[in-house]
Amino acid sequence: MYHTLFSVCFLACFVASCARPSAVDRARALSRQHNDDEAVRVLVARLNEKPDDRAARRLLIRVYASQGDLGRARAEIDELQRRSPAGDPAPLIELGHAYELAHRFEEALGAYDEAAKIAPASPDGPREGGMRAARWGEVEEARPRLEEAIARGARDAETWHALGLVCVHLRDLPAAESAYQKGLAADRTGSANALGLATVAVMRGEAAAALAAYDIVLARSPRYAPAQLGRAWALIQLKRRDDAERALDRAAELGASAAQIEKLRSLNVGGK
Repeated sequence: MYHTLFSVCFLACFVASCARPSAVDRARALSRQHNDDEAVRVLVARLNEKPDDRAARRLLIRVYASQGDLGRARAEIDELQRRSPAGDPAPLIELGHAYELAHRFEEALGAYDEAAKIAPASPDGPREGGMRAARWGEVEEARPRLEEAIARGARDAETWHALGLVCVHLRDLPAAESAYQKGLAADRTGSANALGLATVAVMRGEAAAALAAYDIVLARSPRYAPAQLGRAWALIQLKRRDDAERALDRAAELGASAAQIEKLRSLNVGGK
């Protein structure tokens, strides 16, 4: 009996593992291989069969936009909107992505802001607008949108990190530190927010806080050489010369910049 059950379970797992990938997965793979025409063919076939497949239609919009075909992208956005419930921000967010891919950034931001207006309870519109403005270096545009996304319920580590980075550029270090701390709490494995906390501590000249943050980074990303350089700087400031040398040796093993290592070694020796 046990043998029969095991055989049935094994066969089910084998069949599942050999299942053909979905149309969306195949199209994504084709797009990554720069075979957008074939990706379009796969997605159009899927939508002819299942016109309410939102994932397929959203990917088709992005493929068309990446090809520079905003006309077809816009037609699919209109179809997505027709098949979406009232107040759904997804069509406008896809319009923003399409404009971004066409390098029409002001229009992209306008689409994200419109998405924020039609769905006042959703964080998606302000989050997309804030993330994109941050990526473009428009920190004063990014901050209120990211803060609005958080007020609406966005609690992911990426949003907190983006807000922290924006606040660093705006020289609002208390707000940056708060954002990074919340991002660190939201993600127990990533190191980006810990690195942000280290950056804030270095800007303040707080060596002990920087060392603690770099230790978190290395606990999560043990081979990240710049964090060993950061540890060495903090240890030098704390007069822990031998520990600093060990950190520099480890940084060298991990392939850190020889010029930066030599500069820190000189600082370490010069401080004795």
